[in-house]
Amino acid sequence: MTHYEGDLRSPEGARYAIIASRWNPRITDTLVAGARKTFADNGVADDAVDVVRVPGAWEIPLAAARLAAAGRHAAVVALGCVVRGDTRHYEHVADRCAEGLMRVALDYRVPVANGVLAVERHEDAEARAGGSHGNKGEEAALAALEMSHLLRQLP
Repeated sequence: MTHYEGDLRSPEGARYAIIASRWNPRITDTLVAGARKTFADNGVADDAVDVVRVPGAWEIPLAAARLAAAGRHAAVVALGCVVRGDTRHYEHVADRCAEGLMRVALDYRVPVANGVLAVERHEDAEARAGGSHGNKGEEAALAALEMSHLLRQLP
């Protein structure tokens, strides 16, 4: 029986992309900083990480698809923050963003770590962007590293 498992070693020469929404910048900037720090702490050079800023979460999957199609990144980290409001717009944006990111991962066979927060209140986002629930940008970068390592091993 063969056992495959990724770890946090970045494959040699690997590049990573962070795609982040500019909407809710206090949250998203903290998520980006967490992801960048995680890559650096795990030996990924700063110039091997491309940061792409888009208007909002809705636009993240399109940018992810363009980068994945180009084939230059070992993984993509998607970061954003959608806060529930008084309308159904929240569900449309959060759900379609997640579906789009999964589609990119499956269509292009590139790991896409979904760090787009979908929260009820701004306080919930703050808890997940360096607060009591950690930093989801860090967690997404760790998942990207592990999956890029794992995919290099799989037949």
